[in-house]
Amino acid sequence: MLLAFHKPYGVLSQFTPEPGSRWGTLAGFGLPAKVYALGRLDADSEGMLLLSDEPGLNSRLLDPELGHPREYWAQVEKIPDAAALARLARGVDLGDYRTRPCQVARLDPAPALPPRDPPIRFRKNVPDCWLSLVLTEGKNRQVRRMTAAIGHPTLRLVRARIGGFELGPLPPGTWKELSPRERALVLG
Repeated sequence: MLLAFHKPYGVLSQFTPEPGSRWGTLAGFGLPAKVYALGRLDADSEGMLLLSDEPGLNSRLLDPELGHPREYWAQVEKIPDAAALARLARGVDLGDYRTRPCQVARLDPAPALPPRDPPIRFRKNVPDCWLSLVLTEGKNRQVRRMTAAIGHPTLRLVRARIGGFELGPLPPGTWKELSPRERALVLG
């Protein structure tokens, strides 16, 4: 079985709580027994998280050598210019590694998303904008580190697509089992 879950802000991508953590877990969302998360989203990130009970899907979807695309929408501080976007697209040196090239574009208009609880901090004198980043790798906090490296810290981060399957109107905190057609979109 392959499930798409719209992970809300403040939820860990695991079923067991971490000692002393303020974050919730997947245990409270009525997911079927024996599924596990394929990859992760940080607690402060939102959007599509795939879960499955099928061995082998994790490496098929997450191995960078297989180049499986994942699209993220990042709301960033300030408005990046063309040079900053080109730097992201070429790959960014983050000190411990250099990111692979990716696709980057400004999203205008901003995506229609449900409000986040709690909302992002608002600064009247600092504009923001939304970017689409399509990556084929998924290092720890990669998108946040990439946008910070070019001087545009991420305020809100949503995974919107895996493969050809889009999160779409699935409300935060809900999940669905993927149909054979949707599954084919995910797996490519």
